[in-house]
Parts: sequence; C-alpha cells; structure tokens
Amino acid sequence: MASIRDIAKMAGVSPASVSRILNNDESFSINENTRKRVLEIANELNYTKGNKSRAPKGPDKKTTLGLITRHTNQNLKKDPYYWEIIQGIMFEAAKWRLRANTVFNMHDQKKDWTALRDYAAIAILGEVSDDFLDEVAHYNKNIILVDYYGKNERFDCIQTDFADRTKEILDTLYSYGHRRISYIGGFSSHVDLDGQRITSEHEVRADAYRRWMKLHDLEKYAKVYMDAWGTQSGIDLTERMLSEPEDSWPTAIVTGSDPMAIGVYNALATRGLSIPDDISIVSFDDIEMARFMTPALSSTHLDANEIGQIIIDLVRTKITGTRKMPIRITCNSRLNLRESVGKPRK
Repeated sequence: MASIRDIAKMAGVSPASVSRILNNDESFSINENTRKRVLEIANELNYTKGNKSRAPKGPDKKTTLGLITRHTNQNLKKDPYYWEIIQGIMFEAAKWRLRANTVFNMHDQKKDWTALRDYAAIAILGEVSDDFLDEVAHYNKNIILVDYYGKNERFDCIQTDFADRTKEILDTLYSYGHRRISYIGGFSSHVDLDGQRITSEHEVRADAYRRWMKLHDLEKYAKVYMDAWGTQSGIDLTERMLSEPEDSWPTAIVTGSDPMAIGVYNALATRGLSIPDDISIVSFDDIEMARFMTPALSSTHLDANEIGQIIIDLVRTKITGTRKMPIRITCNSRLNLRESVGKPRK
C-alpha cells in the first residue's frame, strides 16, 4: 500500500501538507486544486489512514510500470540507445517511489499476457504490429509507445526527430560541397504477435535520406545500403560499397548508428582511405567513444536517458488520472559536428 510520503512525491507537496489535507485540517490554508489533487492521488493509490509503510512490500499495480522490451538483458548493453532509456526509467522511477519491471520480451514465444493487468501502465520499447498492440490493450489500456512511428493514435507515443536531423546532416554536407552522398544503416523492424521480427527498408533515417536526395535532384547518386544494426554490418556494407567501380564511390556517408560508423571506419582504413579527405562520415547516437575516434566522429546526440524520465512523467499522469487525452512527444536531438567532415576532393 502507498504511504503519505508516496502521495507527497506524486503530488509535489510535503508529507506534512498531505497529512493535514487527509485529516481534513480546517485551519490549513492551501490551494483548492492542490487539495483536490492530493485527495485524487490518495484515492488512486488506495491509501488508508492506518497504513504506516513507506514503500510497497510486494507488486503494487498502482505504482508499477511494466516494460515490454525489444532486447534481452544479455544484449541490451549492445544497444546504447535502449540501454540509456532503461537507465532513465529506473532512475526517475526511484525518485517517485515507483517501480519498473520487465513483463516479457517481444520475441518470447510464450508470453504471460494476463500479467499485464498487474501494472499501472505498460511501456513498449520498440515497434510492434497492430495485432500485438491490440493484444496488450486487451489487458491494459494505459500504454506508452516508445520509438513507435506507426499511425496508431490511441496511446501515448514518444518519437525522435531523426528525420529532421537527417535533413540537417544532408544540408550540412551539401554546404561543404558534397553531392555524392550514400546512406549506410539498419533495417526498420517490428515484432508480431508470435514474436517474429518483420524487417523493412522503410526506416525513418533512410526514408528521410531518400526524400532529401530526390528533392535536391541527386537521385542518380542516391545509394542506400542496409543490413542488421551493428559494427560488423558497417564493415560488410562498406566493403559492398567499395566493391563497386571507384568512380561511383561517395564523397560522404551518413550512417544510422555509431556502432555501424565504427565498422565504416574500419573498412575504409583497411582500404587505405582517409576520413574526411577521401570520405566524410556523419552518424547517430553520439556515444562517448565518438569523440575519441580518429578523426573524431560527427554524430547526432539524443538524451535517451531523459526519454526514460519522460516515460515516468507520463506514467504519473496516468496513475493520478490528471490526463485522459493521448499525447505524442517528439524528442529533439542535436548534431555535433567534428573532424570527420570536410570538403570533398576536387
């Protein structure tokens, strides 16, 4: 059961104020909206005056966020983006005396769907099919979609601005004089009800690249190389690119992630090609290593840790019932231009 301290955290007031409100202290002067909010939260959390506990001793559906994840615990650290999101969730949840537990992995063949009822809300980290989403909603309608780019408008949704940032990257390369620009990235994917991964070439960065090249009448130079996300794919795709006639090689490459960019660096170095003298590189993720690569990698930074904190903010409004309308949040990233970008050779 929740305590006075839990209610105070959720309401943003002191425990003493909560105590006086719950005890109907007529001498206590406080804003009526605040009083109402405290009473609503106490009701939502099933608070009773006899409860002296400071934290729930077992699972409490009113104060626990359920996670449906794309990655297993073993390979989560290989994806810096989702790893940071999880860290942000855990940090912010602890601040508000909430819990966050993984319910199951998207790819699990056997999923305990009924367990979804035991949570205040469900955060789905990654894209899923419509039938998967419908199944989740059958058991829990308080859903937060993270990194979801579908058209479903029934639930809260958190997205990145990577399409806009891709355009900024291409505008920057264009201003340096680059026209022969290629894209190396990973496939988009969603998981269906049976846990099967369905891949697509229509990934948000790749699609933004295609549109930009067409808009700037550079379709004859537009080349997209895609495979699984990861460093080895960066190597393999770059080698595929360099297996083509030399006069078709790009003067600049946009990569979909820093781990893939590391692979690109490796493949170019093996061929004796110089960055940025022969080929400029710009990427996404801005992992710590990017600043220490030779040359330092230009990359797009998104505070994924803060995305986790935003998820908890959305959960809190669901728990307290202060918001009914689904919202869509776009998180802004920032391009950090470093030594991996230069003018193309004449």
